[in-house]
Amino acid sequence: MRWVGARAAGAVTVAALALAGCAGTVEGFTGAGEGPSVAFLLPESKTSRYEAVDRPVFTAAVARECPECHVVYANAGGDAARQQAQAEAALVQGVDVLVLDAVDGAAARAIVVEAAERGVKVLAYDRFVQDAPLDHYVAYDGVQVGRLQGEALVRVLGEVPDGSGVLMVHGAGADPNAAAIKEGVWEVVRAAGLPVLAEFDTPDWAPDKAQEWVEAKLTELGGRVVGVYAANDGTAGATISALRAAGRVPVPPVTGHDAELAAVQRLVSGDQLMTVHKHIDRQAEQAAVIAVRLARGEAVPGEVDVDGVPSLLLDPEPVVQQDVADLLARGVHRVHDVCTASYRAACEELGLEVPRG
Repeated sequence: MRWVGARAAGAVTVAALALAGCAGTVEGFTGAGEGPSVAFLLPESKTSRYEAVDRPVFTAAVARECPECHVVYANAGGDAARQQAQAEAALVQGVDVLVLDAVDGAAARAIVVEAAERGVKVLAYDRFVQDAPLDHYVAYDGVQVGRLQGEALVRVLGEVPDGSGVLMVHGAGADPNAAAIKEGVWEVVRAAGLPVLAEFDTPDWAPDKAQEWVEAKLTELGGRVVGVYAANDGTAGATISALRAAGRVPVPPVTGHDAELAAVQRLVSGDQLMTVHKHIDRQAEQAAVIAVRLARGEAVPGEVDVDGVPSLLLDPEPVVQQDVADLLARGVHRVHDVCTASYRAACEELGLEVPRG
């Protein structure tokens, strides 16, 4: 992807209706006539943020910006064919805008082309769709996410012994976001000369697949593995489980990204080196604002040009153990959710005020 211009951030919200999983109908959707309609199509639910943050924030933001608008929602469960069926159902029943977080970037091109043929605007959300007639794109800078992860790993490892190196646990091979993150981390790792022993594209970002692969590599490589690049917090948690099962305690440095609750707990305990926080609520709000404007037929200029598509790319931030207090102070997670009984002592060591009782 070619990025041109500046980056920005912003804010916004609706009542969500449900889109049937694979069928050609949309539950509760009455079609055009009551106000503009927006289909919000998310890729999977193994990553907790989609149902916990993206969906509620987006639907609430549409409602706030456009009380007469309504949202139809579907989650593809990691199945590209299912997402195709969900998109076709929404298009057949007359939505005005598709906000599409693609399961598979290549497969999603057909969705975008069909929408364009029907005169329906498409906003690519979180994942770009190459060579497709998109109307807008809203996401975080995936290459920068990878750079932040790589920089953290390189910084903590320094010079590694001869014959040693790191494992690379990437995201799904068909996910454009995973490709962007991979590009960023490899840029840093190559420049630093950090040895890579093996790498793996995790099917569907599935933690169990990542854990199986890491377990096999630890059996093969043993103590030569001095750190692991994990593309997100789900694969990081799986990697750490594999390392602990192999007796690698304390756990070697492991990266992550998404600032999930479990990952923040692992930062507190020292099991995870870092994560990357993205203000997903900000991304969802911005996408909702733009979707409403597209539904109303308004022009929406981009802050950035990505392969000719008007775009908004937001900046991610690295989070390490000493940043946890600030993260909690900003309300990303609540202290009592992070500092449960298992993590209370570690939280207190970090100076966090843990509520009693």
